[in-house]
Amino acid sequence: MAAMREVAEWVGAEALSLSGDVVRVSGLDAAGADAVVFAVDEAALAEALKTKAGVILAHRRLRERTEDARILWVADPRYAFAVVAKRLGGKGFTAGVHPTAVVGEDVGIGEGSVVGPGVVLGDRVQIGRDCNIQANVTIYADAVLGDRVVVQAGAVLGATGFGYARSAETGEYVIFPQQGRLVVEDDVEIGANTTIDRGALGETRIGRGTKIDNLVHIGHNCLIGKNVVIAAQTGISGSSVVEDGAVLGGQVGIGDHATVGEGVILGGGAGVLSGKKMRGKGEVFWGRPARPLKEYLRDLARLRKG
Repeated sequence: MAAMREVAEWVGAEALSLSGDVVRVSGLDAAGADAVVFAVDEAALAEALKTKAGVILAHRRLRERTEDARILWVADPRYAFAVVAKRLGGKGFTAGVHPTAVVGEDVGIGEGSVVGPGVVLGDRVQIGRDCNIQANVTIYADAVLGDRVVVQAGAVLGATGFGYARSAETGEYVIFPQQGRLVVEDDVEIGANTTIDRGALGETRIGRGTKIDNLVHIGHNCLIGKNVVIAAQTGISGSSVVEDGAVLGGQVGIGDHATVGEGVILGGGAGVLSGKKMRGKGEVFWGRPARPLKEYLRDLARLRKG
């Protein structure tokens, strides 16, 4: 529960004559006086005003269209709505270590964190404050997780990377030492059944605020920047770099030692060749091999004309 004026503080809006409390966020069809809703355009705002919602988060550009004591004018209603939902929902879990969890030696677990059923924490794993480690997660030895990290069920963090040395004479493969570590910074969220390998001799690092979907694989020695978004079934080969703010669509494939630059957007199914550097903040790349969207669409048109 939160006072309506407190909600205004969360989203940086001016509370005109709001009073009372809200306890939940809601869609327009189920909104009551205890609920917060949002409207991104004029049509949505008109519908929101017909409801009994206690608070309406609306875009500032619509301010001259109407005045209603329930409206909080914000720059991005959808983002503000998400902020309110997170605040009202609290952590969503009760701190503690489930009795079926397996915890190795010299493990540190920060205040307010939860370790769910069937979790395995290797020796010397460090977990920060207010983390949520869900059922059947495995975190290998020496991994470090920051504060407020969420790891969904079945994820495997810090496993041995897929790196081998091959004999030119016999063709035999021998595993290259995989003795580095995995570092996951604050506010990272990792989806169900995702796997992230430890470094070989150095470290694999996931930057602050990055969000990783289900069924993603990140190889050894990868460096993932801050506030990166990675959708399901993406695979990133070892020693690749994904810089701050990049967006990777579903089923993206990235070869080893590749670089995805700051703010680059890779469309679903895009393929980045080994060693390739993709640059251009805000630029969209698509196809296999990935290339600028205009070029990809031009090539596609040529194939259709065939």
